[in-house]
Amino acid sequence: MPRYNSIKAGELTDTSYYILLCLTKKKHGYLIMQTIKNLTDNQLSIGPASMYTTIKKLLDADLIELSVENGSKKKTYVATMKGIELLKKEVERRKAMVEHAEKILNHYEEI
Repeated sequence: MPRYNSIKAGELTDTSYYILLCLTKKKHGYLIMQTIKNLTDNQLSIGPASMYTTIKKLLDADLIELSVENGSKKKTYVATMKGIELLKKEVERRKAMVEHAEKILNHYEEI
C-alpha cells in the first residue's frame, strides 16, 4: 500500500511546513536546519536525511525551486509562488485546528 503523500493532498507535514516557511528567502541546506532550530527555540531539529527527502518532495511538487549561484557549489532553495500560496492555506488550516481545540478544551474546563 503506497504511503500517504500529504503534499499531493495539499497539506504540509510539520517538517515540510517549516522548510517551506524558511524558504521565503533563498537558503542552503545547513542554513535551513539552523533557521528551523532558531525559529522553534530548539524544539524542532530536522536532520539532513529528513530535510533532503522533504526538499525532494517539495521540488517535485513545484513548491520550491533550486537555485545554483554562479561559481558556488552550494545549492540554495527558494519557495515558488505556488509554495507560498500553499503555505498561506496551511496557516489558515492550522489556525482552524487550534480554534477547534480551544473550543473543546474550554468546554472541558467548564465541566
